[in-house]
Amino acid sequence: MSVLEQMEPIGLDDMKAVRLMNRVDQKYMAGADQLDELLERVAGGYYVQHIAGEPLAPYRTLYFDTEALDMYTMHHNQKLNRQKLRVRCYRSTDTTFFEIKNKDNKKKTRKVRIPVDPQMFDRVLEVEEVKTFVDERTPWPVAQLHECLENRFERITLVDKGMSERITIDRGITFHNRATGVDADISKLLVIEVKHEVGAPMSEIERALHEMHIQPRRMSKYCIGTALTDPEAKKNRFKPKLLYIKKLTQ
Repeated sequence: MSVLEQMEPIGLDDMKAVRLMNRVDQKYMAGADQLDELLERVAGGYYVQHIAGEPLAPYRTLYFDTEALDMYTMHHNQKLNRQKLRVRCYRSTDTTFFEIKNKDNKKKTRKVRIPVDPQMFDRVLEVEEVKTFVDERTPWPVAQLHECLENRFERITLVDKGMSERITIDRGITFHNRATGVDADISKLLVIEVKHEVGAPMSEIERALHEMHIQPRRMSKYCIGTALTDPEAKKNRFKPKLLYIKKLTQ
């Protein structure tokens, strides 16, 4: 039995008790072969979320951008007050949302979303509610948006037993660029995100990551996936990160 299967489960309804009103997010990257050691170090202090009886939740996401990749380029150039637009399917429950991620000039991230019919995943910009949502909340006319990058991955979600910290661990990440037709596979990479209240002391998983010499590193799946699959995309600032990912995945 794997470490993940031995961990105490928690359901979606119980996860609602974890309310992080003023949270800080920290991302880490690690090799997939480090997952078992990380879980072994923290298993006693965390629940693992189960959906439909499973601890691994498959995700499918499709990002939208302009033909000139304005949103990608704003991130590359470190512009603040930027956005990402995507449709995401939580495949365990077939729940689908159109989401807008906003990053403000204080580096705070806020996500807003609306539910959509799962059958409209590939035609989501035709949905009237989505058109209105985009028109009201972004400067981007729907007519200028294009399907760009699709990704798939599996997510493990942990919550500490004090119900004050949430961790997501994404693995098996693959990309398909709908504009260029190019695929990329970074399935040997883990993307770990730790979310807790501002000012909270170092947590058990943060201590474990530190002891394993896994340092915080920012990582946008959209930007990394685009850099890997679009030869024309500007990527100078991402080159050190791409080399680091290559090192971890080899």
